[in-house]
Amino acid sequence: MKEPENSKNQHSLGTDRADEIQNQIQDLSQRDWQLWSIGVLLMVVLAAGILTLVFPNLAWHAWQSRTFHFEPAYLPQLFFGLISLIVLSNIYLIAQKRTLNNTRRTLIRELIFNQRLENLSFFDPLTQLLNRRAMDEMINREVTRANRLGSSLSFMMIDLDGFRAINSRFGHLAGDELLGEVANLLKKTFRGGDMVFRYGGDEFLIVMPDTNEEQSDYPVERLMQAVENWNHTAKRGFEMAFSWGLASYVTGADVTEVLRQADRRMYQKKNKMVPVF
Repeated sequence: MKEPENSKNQHSLGTDRADEIQNQIQDLSQRDWQLWSIGVLLMVVLAAGILTLVFPNLAWHAWQSRTFHFEPAYLPQLFFGLISLIVLSNIYLIAQKRTLNNTRRTLIRELIFNQRLENLSFFDPLTQLLNRRAMDEMINREVTRANRLGSSLSFMMIDLDGFRAINSRFGHLAGDELLGEVANLLKKTFRGGDMVFRYGGDEFLIVMPDTNEEQSDYPVERLMQAVENWNHTAKRGFEMAFSWGLASYVTGADVTEVLRQADRRMYQKKNKMVPVF
């Protein structure tokens, strides 16, 4: 259950870039607080300056209890200086805020784009099921959870019977459509918490958390009923049939060996279900 090295490297690069973007967004948030702090401090200083100009004697007495004589002739120049400072400060703060917002929007768009690409890379384009890359990551997570909680975890391998014959007789397009139909049946049959993967070719894997082998019989019965209904209504010139094998994970076991056990059980039933043409 090993992922190709180049796929691992791409996944690692994508994750590193996502972490870098999130760190940059956090830095922008800190710069936002810095700008707000500068703005508040500036308003306090300007307010104190205006009060000093309007009430010079009061301000001086409050500070040093002396009489301070203010020359009214300088009042227009000081007011002009304060107004100029206010205007320039607002221009600077607004420009910095706009730059931060533009940078933040760009980073968020890139982060969303990367996450969409990452999500797409976990799905098989034909069946829209989870692929082998997603399987490696999600199975490890479920095994860790089962070990921690001591909960049940079962695996079901499914293989379509006669798929090569269907491709040869009806064409690869019909085979692709059949794979899509099987994927839809699997998604409808199993629970939302179960994970359905396209294991490869015409093989599928279902991972069922909190489910032992005995409990797995119920979704198998539902799937067989769904396949029977499909064969009755589809009328494609062939019938859908599959072989399946079940294996349950035991705490501390090798999950690769559990998958092999499910695979072996599936092939033991392989010749029991043959599509009818």
